[in-house]
Amino acid sequence: MRIDDPFWLLFLLLILFYFGFTAIKTWTKSSLLYRIVYCLRVAAVALLIFALTDPFFYQKDQQEQIIFLMDRSASMAGMEAELSKAIDAAIAEKEGHQWTGVFTFAEDFQTLLPITKDKKPLPMDMAINQERHTNIAQALELASNSGNKDLATRLVLLTDGNETQGSAIESLQRLQSDRLQVDVFPITQQARTDAAISRFETPARAFIGESQTFTVTIQADVETTARLIFSLNDEDYDQKEVSLSKGNNVFSYAYPAEKDGLAKYEARIEVADDAFLENNKLTSITDVGGTPRVLIVSGKEQSPIPALMDTERIHVSEMPAPKLPQNLSSILGYDAIIFDNVPATAIGEQQMNVIEQAVKQFGLGFMMIGGDQSYGLGGYFKTPIEKLLPVDMEVKGKHELPSLGLVIVMDRSGSMAGGKMELAKEAAARSVELLREDDTVGVIAFDDRPWEILPTEKLGNQKEAVDKILSVTPGGGTEIYKSLEKAYEQLEDLELQRKHIILLTDGQSATSNDYDSLIEGGIESNVTLSTVSIGQDADKGLLERLAETGSGRFYDVSDATTIPAILSRETIMMSRTYIVDEPFYPIVYDSKWNSLFADGVPEINTYIATTSKRTASVALESEEGDPVLASWNYGIGNAVAYTSGSGAWSGGFQSWENWPAFWNRAVSQLLPSFEEVPFAVTKKAQGVYTVEDPSHSSAILDITVINEKGEELPVQTEPTTPGKAEVLLDAEPGLVFFSIANEDGATYKTGLTVPYGEEYNIVEPNITMLTTLAERTGGTVLSSLDGAFRDIPFESGTKQSIQQSLILAAMILFFIDITLRRFGIKLPARQTRRAEEENQVPETVEQLIKAKKRS
Repeated sequence: MRIDDPFWLLFLLLILFYFGFTAIKTWTKSSLLYRIVYCLRVAAVALLIFALTDPFFYQKDQQEQIIFLMDRSASMAGMEAELSKAIDAAIAEKEGHQWTGVFTFAEDFQTLLPITKDKKPLPMDMAINQERHTNIAQALELASNSGNKDLATRLVLLTDGNETQGSAIESLQRLQSDRLQVDVFPITQQARTDAAISRFETPARAFIGESQTFTVTIQADVETTARLIFSLNDEDYDQKEVSLSKGNNVFSYAYPAEKDGLAKYEARIEVADDAFLENNKLTSITDVGGTPRVLIVSGKEQSPIPALMDTERIHVSEMPAPKLPQNLSSILGYDAIIFDNVPATAIGEQQMNVIEQAVKQFGLGFMMIGGDQSYGLGGYFKTPIEKLLPVDMEVKGKHELPSLGLVIVMDRSGSMAGGKMELAKEAAARSVELLREDDTVGVIAFDDRPWEILPTEKLGNQKEAVDKILSVTPGGGTEIYKSLEKAYEQLEDLELQRKHIILLTDGQSATSNDYDSLIEGGIESNVTLSTVSIGQDADKGLLERLAETGSGRFYDVSDATTIPAILSRETIMMSRTYIVDEPFYPIVYDSKWNSLFADGVPEINTYIATTSKRTASVALESEEGDPVLASWNYGIGNAVAYTSGSGAWSGGFQSWENWPAFWNRAVSQLLPSFEEVPFAVTKKAQGVYTVEDPSHSSAILDITVINEKGEELPVQTEPTTPGKAEVLLDAEPGLVFFSIANEDGATYKTGLTVPYGEEYNIVEPNITMLTTLAERTGGTVLSSLDGAFRDIPFESGTKQSIQQSLILAAMILFFIDITLRRFGIKLPARQTRRAEEENQVPETVEQLIKAKKRS
């Protein structure tokens, strides 16, 4: 038996003194009951004190376990086969009482061979580890908790010791085991040559025409030659042939700043037989000052807006919607973006996310112009663009809402599995959310046969319908005709103003049938059909013909993220009367636009019906109460909605003398109006950045980090002093953007490069760290794995705690104590005395008789 906390035994001295003193005073005069209760109480208290010492029975065990940890980070590339062979050879020599397991690690931790007593070889196939970091600390902690903690354990660490995450030495304090030993087997990286760009700097700010100095530092392991290439906004514009000597090579070049706006420069090298390609490029950002840059994005027709702009004070660019950039750095090259009748189906979800973040976090101005492809008709319901605009796409005014029957026929075949299926379900759910309770809706999912997800009936419970749609899973083959036939059958006899079918598929039907007769019969019953073709394998010819015959629209989708916008647009076109085509004079409200309307406002022909958001400022409104011109602040950016068009829809505005001034005023409303403070952002360590207000006037800093895809990255901000904070950021190598604001509303934006990890540097093993790790745990630095299975100098054994048993025994004794004191002791001796008294009765009577005779 052993105890873990002997300190509690000191209380026995106090108890002995207390009970001993009591016994001396009362023992000789006490009754038997008192003495029994006294002993019970002493025993119970002693048991409780002994239980506090955490006592246990310990049983020795001869077994022990040896766990191998194999580093599979990028710096160890090409070493897997050699290390696996060495581990297999070592395991083959282990003894019968030794258990063994093999785990691999890099940034993550994976099981290669579960801990077993058998001599099993390593599997041939190894799962790929996340190789961009080496986290030895995590590997040690997870491995030590993977086996039997009652056994003496040795961890055998096979690595170069160059950790890029965590601290292995600090992790020893968290292992909390007196039976753990760590051996290390240092690995030297394979002999390879590598050249890497270790530093690339361009000016943070510049002006048009100013000479910019580019400084590039290239680290090389051997003398070699390389091609150094510079690019601007992802387009190459210069290259140099450079000679590299072993060590650091510094090159400087000067280039004029030719375009204003945010410029993304990239330097990369091309070297023959290079070990790592990941360290061959770095990016830098320069903010080139100049005239405001405005981008006009047009739909099917070229926008007339650029011709109305003051190009002497504004730099205007125009591009069609499909060419809209997808990365944040390109979008931030502009001060404002105007969508002129651009449908959401022409751009992807990523572009919309990027624009939304650019407005919210970096002050980009955004304006949407109306048209038959814009707002609700463009499919912007529940998109990031709707979120940033001052109007909702949903119509809540006094507009006619026709009765509608809608059936969505959705492909759920095996080829739809993954992202396409999820987007199709989201699209169908979004369409249902646009409908009213009295609208009729049905959803049919098909593979080799139709599956009725929602019966074609009045919507009723919208949430329940959405939940059913989102529960659809992919199935087998593709059979279109039967599902389409079922949809027509369900709609034909309904008395509704509009009846519409949306067919969505990524494949070809397994059978060919008479689609023309089916669709023509539907046309007679006022049923229309639109089709959506996803990907390259769909039968585009058939789907386009079906839509044309069915008096609907055909959508050829190459970017699956546009599917929700397509179905939203189709649903809105059928369920609402969005285009208000009645000339009117808009109502003017007090706003920043008032000076333009001082002499009156022209007549407008047409607009798209929307609903203004609660905090929006409405400058022009229709007679129906719909906003025509509205604005608001979204984050630190400005957004404007003009629901009429840039052409004939605007009616008298086109001949209005203030028409050019209207668009220039719009741009001025879009441009950032916040105060900018040049906060300093510097890299402190890998993944750690320091943000500081150089004026020391900021008490609180609000810091947001966005990547090129417009995704907000999780950061940990730790204020150090007023106006200064450290930001912990875990991001993929590449470009990120910091948006910084203080409590006064002053903001700052800047782009920084997250460089490739130290994992992609060829360095010598960290012998110092590995030796320290082994020495602190009683392990050794192995020159081969032959010694991995030597005896472990710790004892294996199992502990069986008796603490609860002692507490239970003490409770029983206390219960007996209480019972005896309450009811006393009934001993058999009392019955003996009663018998003696009964025997004494006859003797007394006999003595009385004898006495009478004598008298």
